[in-house]
Amino acid sequence: QGASSLRGSFGETNQSELAAFTSYALAFPNSFLALVDTYDVMRSGVPNFCAVALALNDMGYKAVGIRLDSGDLAYLSIETRKFFCAIEKEFGVVGFGKTNITASNDLNEETIDALNKQGHEVDSFGIGTYLVTCYAQAALGCVFKLVEINKQPRIKLSEDVTKVSIPCKKRCYRLYGKEGYPLVDIMTGQDEPSPKVGERILCRHPFIESKRAHVVPQHVEELLKCYWPGNSSVQREELPSLNENRSRCMRQLERMRPDHLRKLNPTPYKVSVSAQLYDFIHFLWLNEAPVGELR
Repeated sequence: QGASSLRGSFGETNQSELAAFTSYALAFPNSFLALVDTYDVMRSGVPNFCAVALALNDMGYKAVGIRLDSGDLAYLSIETRKFFCAIEKEFGVVGFGKTNITASNDLNEETIDALNKQGHEVDSFGIGTYLVTCYAQAALGCVFKLVEINKQPRIKLSEDVTKVSIPCKKRCYRLYGKEGYPLVDIMTGQDEPSPKVGERILCRHPFIESKRAHVVPQHVEELLKCYWPGNSSVQREELPSLNENRSRCMRQLERMRPDHLRKLNPTPYKVSVSAQLYDFIHFLWLNEAPVGELR
């Protein structure tokens, strides 16, 4: 029963995201708060949340709200509030327009002050990294992302391209130049042949088409080692001790070019993907991203 002002809003959403929201709501009907930027906030995440929230409402439950974790938080919160208000008006769900909007993504006092000055519709802020660390003791932002399930490659999309995950099971290599310094790291698909010493290989930026280079490595080091494949029939290898890991890290740092390690304006170290993996990332990206419609 789509209303005229919402026509088309629910037709192009990502169906796996809708299935995930539905499963989450079935498990936690009293505390359904959805992260809506996995694919596209306004074309998929928010409409999918509203569909599930309306179903919960029909069953006597009330959804908690959404969380924004990338992109233009001020703009997205305002657009989301408009969408919630349209839902309340068209479906007659009293109070839906006031559904909670939470924002996160490395927030600190400066970013919150900027949001307040430009205007937003955020009800609550999730502050994590800057709550438990200080500027002189930076945090290493690492997050585990699902890249494959039942041998099916998966990708996480985001308004923030740095948060787009690289799908499928992979191998990773460090390529060294003739002076002994690492030149670039490269990720390949699990079944791709490994880079060979003296053989030219095309290294591509995962997302920027024009950034690419041919590299002829003088030494190749495989970086990724599987200690346990998750199969109960395969014995798990013993992990190195903390001291061994620390020593290995220090040895790797000693091999880096000095300009990568300087404190002021260090040269970014390049991490690339193979041409085959690049093509697959963008094939999957286009398959998963919703298609907008302009009127």
